Amino acid sequence: MELRHPFITNPRLTIFYGIFWLIASAVMMLILIFSNGLDYWAAFVEVFTSILVFAFIGASIWYVIRFSTLENNSILRIILAHLIAASIIVFIWMYLNVILVKLLNPQALEWMQKGMINKIFGGYLMYVIYVIFFYAVNYYFSFKEKVRNEGKLIALVKEAELHALKSQINPHFLFNSLNSISSLTMTDPAKAQEMVINLSQLMRYSLKHGQHEKVLFKQELENNKLYLQIEKVRFGSKLSPVFDIDEKCLQLNIPNMILQPLYENAIKYGVYEATEPVEIKTVCRCNEDFLQITIKNSYDPNVISKRGEGIGLRNIRDRLEIIYGNPHLMTLEDNRKEFTVTLTIPQKMN
Repeated sequence: MELRHPFITNPRLTIFYGIFWLIASAVMMLILIFSNGLDYWAAFVEVFTSILVFAFIGASIWYVIRFSTLENNSILRIILAHLIAASIIVFIWMYLNVILVKLLNPQALEWMQKGMINKIFGGYLMYVIYVIFFYAVNYYFSFKEKVRNEGKLIALVKEAELHALKSQINPHFLFNSLNSISSLTMTDPAKAQEMVINLSQLMRYSLKHGQHEKVLFKQELENNKLYLQIEKVRFGSKLSPVFDIDEKCLQLNIPNMILQPLYENAIKYGVYEATEPVEIKTVCRCNEDFLQITIKNSYDPNVISKRGEGIGLRNIRDRLEIIYGNPHLMTLEDNRKEFTVTLTIPQKMN
């Protein structure tokens, strides 16, 4: 439980509080002078002892509020706590009133004693006003803290989700690559060595960047060209990567490791069983607001009887939604001859 007074933690609130009571005191003085006929000094003493002293003492009501919250106490206990606190504060306030009036304006002491009952009633009424005020302040600060904590929790959940999603992507790629290397170690050791070097560079790239860190599209593209080189060693002329990239797009941002599953998907469904060369074409266009990347590959519909949205594509959709808060940043198109995936990456975040 936060016990520090809001006037300590929030100087702006303290300033507003002081300004409010100074204005209220000035208004009360004018009323006493022009409506009740008091002189300036008598009006000042009355306002000082009644309003400003209570404003100073009343600040302590915050601690009563903090120990008598509506969530953790019964109504009866809260009422009892406030009755006791109100009686103590009004007693102290009245005692200080008497002492200050004696010191500053002894002539008003008799008049003050005649209105003692009304003043005590006014003290309790002011206590109620302070209670409402501090409950509102307490609710406001509790709400802000709740929103702040929920924001932290959402960020942690997003980070955990991204770790989980990418942990599904990386082992899948690693498994395929190791299988490729294994098959080449006996038939073509030189190509196997090349694949090992390229794979180490890919893994270094993956480990270098955070799970949801954005990188330049240029970096991501170079990394995926490296991936395609690995697969080119494996599939030879069956795999034909083509790139149509707008140069100005290279300096825009994109979540790292988000394109690789698309190329994995294109190879899995387009190249594996193909007998003819398969073109995997990457087209990239952009403006100030969006980076649009389209990856398309041809495939033989007679070999692929049913094409669904695999784990890699689902992960990309989920990652984009987690990072950008939009579930519609990836679109799929399948015309039974060519499969197309389009990513729309926002460049301006709210």
